Amino acid sequence: MDLSRITLRPFNQSDAEDILSWIGDDRVTKSDRMKTLKSKEEALSFIGRESTNLWRRSICIEDRSIGMLTVYLGSDDEACRGEIGYALAVEYWGKGITTRAVEMAVPKVFDEFPQIVRLQGMTNVENKGSRRVLEKAGFKMDGLMRKYFYLKGQIQDVVYSVLSPDSD
Repeated sequence: MDLSRITLRPFNQSDAEDILSWIGDDRVTKSDRMKTLKSKEEALSFIGRESTNLWRRSICIEDRSIGMLTVYLGSDDEACRGEIGYALAVEYWGKGITTRAVEMAVPKVFDEFPQIVRLQGMTNVENKGSRRVLEKAGFKMDGLMRKYFYLKGQIQDVVYSVLSPDSD
């Protein structure tokens, strides 16, 4: 896979079918907070969701949406940090695409949101693929945060982070 073909861009209405193909796959959503989409209407609603506390980009190859990268921006006393998450169509797993997308996004997030000094990635201890993505993208395991948050009805552990180069 030529990783130079990967781009990040905002979602478009025309991405609905592509989004449905991967967010409609339980294998993609089982480790993510989002629900599995069931229809094109739900995909269009997903595209239309906007929030001031969210930075979201489509991971694309040749302008076709194959995944997403999201940063939840902290507010108030938590404005100094963000939380990164990602999802990718199953057929692209294990090819370095998500790692490359995270590597592309991190400097953009720190540049666009100078108040963020810490970007963290929450992942289940057992999700070895996601842990590898974060580690390869320069995130460090801060330590095990036991029983930190719920995901699909189960309490999950672990946190990784990367700090802004300006925070040293």
